[in-house]
Order: sequence, then structure tokens, then C-alpha cells
Amino acid sequence: MTISELSRAAAAALVGCAAVACSVWVETPGDTPAASEDAGSEAPGPLDLEGYDLVDLSHAFGEETVYWPTDTAGFALRELAFGETEGGYFYSAYSLATAEHGGTHIDAPIHFLEGGPDVASIPLRRLIGPAAVIDVTAQAAADADYRLTVADVEAHEAEHGPIEPGSIVLLRTGWSARWPDALSYLGDDTPGDASQLHFPSYGEAAARLLVEERGAAALGADVASIDYGPSTDFIVHQIVAAANAPGLENLTNLDRLPARGATVIALPMKISGGSGGPLRAIALVPPAN
Repeated sequence: MTISELSRAAAAALVGCAAVACSVWVETPGDTPAASEDAGSEAPGPLDLEGYDLVDLSHAFGEETVYWPTDTAGFALRELAFGETEGGYFYSAYSLATAEHGGTHIDAPIHFLEGGPDVASIPLRRLIGPAAVIDVTAQAAADADYRLTVADVEAHEAEHGPIEPGSIVLLRTGWSARWPDALSYLGDDTPGDASQLHFPSYGEAAARLLVEERGAAALGADVASIDYGPSTDFIVHQIVAAANAPGLENLTNLDRLPARGATVIALPMKISGGSGGPLRAIALVPPAN
């Protein structure tokens, strides 16, 4: 799939097609029909998503949402209105409250980089791109504190081809199957205490390879953090933030993606000044996969 094809596929998903078989008209960023006509160019044609598997990579937010242990407030959805109005029609509305770093969410660079981009400033090119899914489910099953190694990355590339610049790397550990059991998912469910956590994630050298040498746009994982559970220095967060790349955490359904060939669209709530926030991530898997 070319960059142009990936961009068109991403744009098609953003219009909200609810079914796999749908066609939409898309325009490249900054173009308008008038501008295209003035330039004498043809408008883009329809993109057909028939046969695509549209995969939801996000857990729903609710009372069972797993948060980082120090974020003890959890998720709250409070009713503001519910029922029939004086005008005779039904109306409902709620307020919601959530910590930034819980459920399927994004880490902006400012989370670990002073002066780094906040959530609202992350370029879309870091949120939409080709997926590179690295499978370490076997290693994680044998060692709950497993960290991705350079050898793992090289083995993945030997089998599936090089990880291209702009790729969104997704680490598949199998941990999403434990959601929403906080004890099983985090290794410890003591409120306010993050010192006894156990789950797999990225290793330092592998993270450096991916963002500094391979040029990955973002790193994501189906665990609570892009650092493994026992981490005390969150070095992977520091490395990724220094590269101005976001982290995508608490993803799910990575087992439904091929090692390569899918397109990831990971769009967070656009929070000005935010160090993170709720994320709706999806993947488009073409028929060939």
C-alpha cells in the first residue's frame, strides 16, 4: 500500500462509515473542490472499502475501565438530563470525568518531555499510518515482565520486511485478554500503589531502534504502559517523548491485525495542554490480509 493509498483509506474511515461496504469521496488536506478546479486537476475518486475489516483497537470507557493505580478517581458519567421534555421529545445529556491516563489512551510527548507537544499539538501524521505489529505473545506468556528486544525487532523484520519510517508500531503481548481484571492485567490492584506492577512491554534498546533509527511515528501496546510493569524510570516513555512521538496504551484486538498491511487511525480527544487523553483507535485491514 502506498502512502497515498494509506492517506485515502484513513480519510475514508474518518467520515464515519458504519459498514465495511461503503464508498466515500475524500480530498487531500488543504484542497477544496474550487481549488482543484482552478488548478485544472481532477477531483479524487471514490474509495471503496468493500472487503476491508474495520477493527476497533479501543476498550470502551465505563465503570470497569482500568486506570494507572495512582489515578484513583476512575471514570464518572453523571446524568444531567434524561427523559421526556416539556416539548414532548426525549433528551439525555451527561457530564464525564476521567483521568488522562486510563483506558485506551494516548501519551503526548509532554507527558515525559518538558515543553513537548501536548495532545492537541500532535501532528496527524503521527496518528495515521501503516501498522507494524510485533508479536511477543509467546515470550510474554513465559515471562510477565518481558521486554521487547532488538533481536525481536530484527526477527520480525526478517520475516515480514523492514519497518518503514512513519509506521505505527504495535506490540502484541496478548495482555488485552486479561482486561478488565485489574489484578491480572496490572499484576497488582492496590489503589494508589504502582510499585508492584507486572506486565510486558518495550525494552529500552528496542524502543531506541524503533523511534530513532526506524523512524516510527508512534509506539503502541496492548498493555497499560509502553514501559514494562516494574519500571521505575519509565525510560521508554522518555525515549519516545524525546522523539516527539506519542504512545498508545491499553489497546485491544491486535490479534486481528496482520504483521503488516493494516492502516492505523488513532485519534485522541483534542485536549489543549493535555499530557494524554482518551483515544479511539481503529485499524483498516485490506482484503488481501
